[in-house]
Amino acid sequence: MPAEDRSACGVTNLYGFAVGILMIEGYFPRPPGAIGNATTFPFPVLHKVVKGATGDRIVRRLPELDPNEEEYRSAIAPWIEGAQALEREGVRAITSSCGFTALFQRELTQAVDVPVFATSLLLVPLLARMLKPGRRVGVITADARMLTDRHLEGAGILPGTVAIAGLEQCPLFEEMAYEDRHQIDLAHLEAEVVGVARRLIEVDPKVGALLLECSLLPPYAVAVQRVTRLPVFDFTHLVTMVHNAIVRRPFEGFL
Repeated sequence: MPAEDRSACGVTNLYGFAVGILMIEGYFPRPPGAIGNATTFPFPVLHKVVKGATGDRIVRRLPELDPNEEEYRSAIAPWIEGAQALEREGVRAITSSCGFTALFQRELTQAVDVPVFATSLLLVPLLARMLKPGRRVGVITADARMLTDRHLEGAGILPGTVAIAGLEQCPLFEEMAYEDRHQIDLAHLEAEVVGVARRLIEVDPKVGALLLECSLLPPYAVAVQRVTRLPVFDFTHLVTMVHNAIVRRPFEGFL
């Protein structure tokens, strides 16, 4: 009986990951649950930092640029190059660490041949269909003032299906996300996030589920759910769903 063929052909330097993550450049802490912490996931991921792509630039400066101008194209070019680099490294799907990349979701998908799910906002159409008519998805974002109709359109979100609240009045979050503050009191940060969630459902009682759009917020999802008593979704759900689709495993059980 012939021996089993165990030959293999190398194509890249690293192996064993299916999802590549384009990361904002920042050196603040990312506890488990944040997309920038590899222990967040029960499977390997490949992170790639987009140099110069700070939270301030992607959240607050990019939405003000005209997408038809060279300045806008130059601003998203490092993200496109990063996606192409991840594809060359062998990833089977690509995401990012910032939901505001919804602004150029289409440009990223055009640049590579693997699926791209750049933003957690892509979950909103699914969540909206899960809710009773008239209910809305509450989106907690880094800065509600800067989350424009262009972002929502980029994620396929229908008008009227979301209620948006931002962390723009939260001093610690602002210092961390936009000034790259390194020393963070995580309990204080959690209190800021929970406060925003509480106010959102008080202002809009039609909110039937929450999406923590910012990928820095999943570490506080349990605390948010404890206060709101609503389903709480975040970026980790989307990453896990896509990973499980591109790395299928046999079911275990018996008849």
